Amino acid sequence: MTIPFRAAALAVVAVLALGGCSNSSSARGAKAVKSEKDRNMAPEFALKDVTGKTVRLSDYRGKVVVLNFWATWCGPCKIEIPWFMEFEQKHKDQGFAVLGVAMDDEGWNAVKPYLERQRINYRVVMGTPEIAELYGGVESLPTTFMIDRDGRIARVHIGLVGRREYQDDIDQLLGAPGGARNARGGDEFARAGVGAN
Repeated sequence: MTIPFRAAALAVVAVLALGGCSNSSSARGAKAVKSEKDRNMAPEFALKDVTGKTVRLSDYRGKVVVLNFWATWCGPCKIEIPWFMEFEQKHKDQGFAVLGVAMDDEGWNAVKPYLERQRINYRVVMGTPEIAELYGGVESLPTTFMIDRDGRIARVHIGLVGRREYQDDIDQLLGAPGGARNARGGDEFARAGVGAN
């Protein structure tokens, strides 16, 4: 990514420090995840993880996914990462996964040591300007997409939101109709190419 991306993310940090401004969904009592009929497919992608393996979003079809755009230099991201690690551990056997998309300009040179130091227990891929654009021009970090078992975007969080809010979203999506379907049940979508470019 370019310097303007980092500058935009730093501006978000400044706003948060001055009184908080994530997204409107952070207000107490705000509507949670979108109804199923209002959800759009999450764009498909193919990105490399730290081992060099290609990871596709369709690999996760049938699971609830927290897709988190972040960077090692992003203060609010560092607050959220332990929560995501906890969610991964707590819900991994329920058809759930966290997938991080690192947006560091320095690539794996910055990200790999950070992953090792923090002992991050979920998969992280290296983002690109193209993937950010595909997801609506991600301009602030963190930006997190809550994706349902059918590969549809159920909610978007821009900026730092509370741990409880994430947990509420996860609970709703894991308990949603069709939530009992296992990860294998989503294979039909991958075969049909739903969500692919």
